[in-house]
Amino acid sequence: MKIPVIDKSSAIRFCAALAFGCAIAGSASAELSADQVARLGKNLTPLGGERAGNAAGTIPSWDGGITRPPAGYRVGEHHRDPFARDRPLFVIGPSNLEKYRSRLSVGHQKMLETYPSFRMPVYPTRRSASVPKRIYDATRRTAATARLVDSGNGVGNAVIGIPFPIPRNGLEVMWNHLLRYRGESVACTIGQAAVTRGGDYSLVKQSLEVELRYSLPNMTVEKLGNTMILYKQKTIAPARLAGGIVLVHETMNQVRQPRNAWTYNPGQRRVRRAPNIAYDNPGTTSDGLRTADQLDMFNGAVDRYDWKLVGKRELYVPYNSYRLHSGRVSFSDILKPLHVNPNLLRYELHRVWVVEATLKSGASHLYKRRTFYVDEDSWQILVVDIYDNRNQLWRVSEGHVINYYEKPLMWPTLEVHTDLQARRYLAYGLDNEFPMCTWDRKLKSRDFTPNAIRREGRR
Repeated sequence: MKIPVIDKSSAIRFCAALAFGCAIAGSASAELSADQVARLGKNLTPLGGERAGNAAGTIPSWDGGITRPPAGYRVGEHHRDPFARDRPLFVIGPSNLEKYRSRLSVGHQKMLETYPSFRMPVYPTRRSASVPKRIYDATRRTAATARLVDSGNGVGNAVIGIPFPIPRNGLEVMWNHLLRYRGESVACTIGQAAVTRGGDYSLVKQSLEVELRYSLPNMTVEKLGNTMILYKQKTIAPARLAGGIVLVHETMNQVRQPRNAWTYNPGQRRVRRAPNIAYDNPGTTSDGLRTADQLDMFNGAVDRYDWKLVGKRELYVPYNSYRLHSGRVSFSDILKPLHVNPNLLRYELHRVWVVEATLKSGASHLYKRRTFYVDEDSWQILVVDIYDNRNQLWRVSEGHVINYYEKPLMWPTLEVHTDLQARRYLAYGLDNEFPMCTWDRKLKSRDFTPNAIRREGRR
């Protein structure tokens, strides 16, 4: 069965060439053939995107992405804009929405219809996504062995590389996002702000330490086991929340082994298990504006939804958002009533995989349906349309990505989760006024234990 494609483009030829169906038969999917793996780095990018541009010339071919920092950049700075000389091709607003509606997600259409002040500046498309060569090499190896297991709830025989660079179903696309390269270890100070209708907010300052075990050099399937990420989050401000710590051991198959999570409460000076840090429980200090599984655009177990690969589309999506990342911009410059400052946004035309997630019969979640738009070049989710149990559009999530070119890797500099019904939004990942993240922090596994966060909390 061919993968259906929403609009006519070169994606039709690409998808039609796949010899596998969109549905998963049985409990596992088969590995890619040698002929398919051989396409990586040839007519496909090393991670599985279409190397060629589109027929209209509005999407260029991929030429390797960003391979070196801009002149004058020093590690530790906020990342300079490699495309600072670009100017908008046009700006989409409520007055010209009809002209561009076919290139917009349902969520972006609704935002433009709902907020007269919201605009989408569209810039030339820059296919800047890149990762280290070892990830490209690992993807070729992993693509030949990776398979879905336990009805898609886990991935077997995969390590370091993208497991399904030529996806045959929606679950494979989602696992590519969950296992994409984000460095080996990262330490950040970030802010989260739940913004009221009038533009007021109280900034929550957090420090993060993350070890991305799946991507570590020399990692093997045997050493990895079922734990793919170690994550620690400590709240620094405001004072009423300061000292709280969240620790997560993220498992690859969360049905077979649910994620292990703990919290440290500074008032009680106790560490407790936290099984509620999952699914649709409220995100930490989010004022109820996102669920636990919305962080990083989507994280955690996949078992509550049916995942349909709809096809591929050319859409205007957030990309190369270096202005939003700049150290010359303040949080108050970004955080405005109803939505972030559109003068700092950048959208580009990119090909995205479209995955429809529908809540399974008998399963429970706040969101009945979600549509994910996933970048073909990085496997990063860029936009999500989110529907409530009345099947009405409720929320829109955006991942405003940049290439952190000293690694290199593609990751959101800011996530924005907009609640269209409450007319509020949550901004997560604000770092403009903080020191830049470090990607070479030497983290130790013993720092990610309940005893470790107990000691850290009492210091």
